[in-house]
Amino acid sequence: MIEDLRNDTGWQRLLASCRRRLERTHGVVEGNVGITNPTEAERRTVIGLTGRHRSPNVTRLTIPLTEIDDALHDRYGTGLLVVLARLDGPVRNRAAERASEDARRSAAITEAIRRCPRHAGEPWFQTWLEQVETDGTVTRLIRRDDDEQLAWAAEVLNRLPADGLPLPALAEWATGNTKALSGTTLVTLVLRAWALRTATSKPVTRGEQRAAWESAGVIMDDLASQVLVLGLEASEDHVIATWLNDAAAFGIPFRLTLHQLSIDPLTPVADDIYVCENPAVLRVAADELAENCAALICSEGQPSAALHRLLGRTHARIHWRGDFDWTGLRTTTAAIKRYGATPWRMTADDYLDALETGDSEPLKGTPTTSPWDPRLSDALSQHRRAVMEERLIHALLEDLHR
Repeated sequence: MIEDLRNDTGWQRLLASCRRRLERTHGVVEGNVGITNPTEAERRTVIGLTGRHRSPNVTRLTIPLTEIDDALHDRYGTGLLVVLARLDGPVRNRAAERASEDARRSAAITEAIRRCPRHAGEPWFQTWLEQVETDGTVTRLIRRDDDEQLAWAAEVLNRLPADGLPLPALAEWATGNTKALSGTTLVTLVLRAWALRTATSKPVTRGEQRAAWESAGVIMDDLASQVLVLGLEASEDHVIATWLNDAAAFGIPFRLTLHQLSIDPLTPVADDIYVCENPAVLRVAADELAENCAALICSEGQPSAALHRLLGRTHARIHWRGDFDWTGLRTTTAAIKRYGATPWRMTADDYLDALETGDSEPLKGTPTTSPWDPRLSDALSQHRRAVMEERLIHALLEDLHR
């Protein structure tokens, strides 16, 4: 029986070689196949097929496909292609498959560009498409019949940045499925693109993903989105405002959630609001200045939706700073564009002075500019060292004392 060949050690490698050859020749039975370092069973099989003796010391056996085809006809009444199909399925036309994949890949890229007119011409979007095409991502989607994932990702990106849009609503708008952006391939595609846009690392953990979504104005969880404040008061007369004002009066750090800010909006009362990046700065300010601290907000890295919701209701002058690294420059630039913020001790001189007062870690990430002081980005590029804002705490406290 033909099925007996599956377990015949003299035939196994020979038939596998035949299949590979036929896939390259589109199923045409022509040319030769070979076996390197044949076993005794393989040598005897080839001798039986061809009727020609092969030395026990031979290092390679070569045999025409037509002789294998004739031998199979003689033994089973059917040729090589049918035998291979019976054993492991029809011989695939690799060339045709590649041509089909190439066409589908091109169509998927074209459709993604069509679905994202908001960003299609931007370099980061083009880089994203080039990466997912060249690293095999699109091919893997095609082979799983998931071509639409790329188009859906483009639909999502076309809506970003948003303004406090719930994640399920974004998923429904882009795909018709409220859960499409919950731990799926689509999430990976979208956040990979967003990381390119923001020149940050691809988010891996759930916390990193939440921060990435929030930086895009999308809310995963209005309880998880928080903002840490000190010395900030509000004009409203409701329970959240009472808590906030009491905390300010006693110099106690206070966390506000996006949920709180949504159900009971707050209007900050202050002529000046200072924004720092690291909680250590706010913690020291609470210890040293307590109730005498100016209104201070901590972004804790990438600004959260809660932070943006809070600042969106103030007319105060906003003084913004971050670490002396590329991320700090990006968040400061974004704050200037969004709020007309004033950089707070974020000059080249501030950086160079801080650089001289201690060791600094290597500067990482993709370089960016500092439009408010071009010398700053030049200095970072020259020294290639990052300075965390904790090193400036004493100077920052001087500004915060009221």
